[in-house]
Amino acid sequence: MASKVNVRIIVADDHGIVRMGLIQTIKRLLPAATVSEVEDYKSLYKAILKEEFDLAIMDVNMPNGSVQEAIDYIKMHQPNLRILIFSSQDEELYAIRYLKMGAGGYLSKQSSSSVIEVALRAMLNTGRYASDIVKEAMFLGSLTGTTKDSPFESLSDRELQIANKIAEGLPLKEISNQLNLHSSTISTYKNRLFEKLNIKSVPELVEILRLYN
Repeated sequence: MASKVNVRIIVADDHGIVRMGLIQTIKRLLPAATVSEVEDYKSLYKAILKEEFDLAIMDVNMPNGSVQEAIDYIKMHQPNLRILIFSSQDEELYAIRYLKMGAGGYLSKQSSSSVIEVALRAMLNTGRYASDIVKEAMFLGSLTGTTKDSPFESLSDRELQIANKIAEGLPLKEISNQLNLHSSTISTYKNRLFEKLNIKSVPELVEILRLYN
């Protein structure tokens, strides 16, 4: 991969400004790269079926799916496609979670351009990337058998996804539309995650996400 110049990269993020900035960084580093962009999981799945890519860079909280489903889908249809999660979530809390799901790397959206370039090179050369923060968390976790304590560890990927969307202020109906799930199913997930987090209101959820994100 290191010698390959004309790499094919797909950027999946539901925020256009994020896609634009990331694509500019990619083009500066790899001028000959072919970069595609999609704004939700459904569009990502369609692109995966239509074209082969070398690297997928994707956000976590996008409409029409979940990150675990996307990772599983990619590994089924393009097993050699490297996956880099690009998220604003706390690296110490969430990076290891996504690496365990099958992603090759985790990159924080707060990263500088130079760090993004390091991550891109690492992913294209080895298929792996972890920041020093994540490496330290993984090392300490291996020594103690634990990772940084987080109330979200007990949540499933879908519950965590819905928790973030509720905290953003989205109505349950809108969340159900985005995720293609029945409103009653969303309500069930909401009740379950509230129970697991031992909270009773959306403001409490927002506060706990603020503390751990």
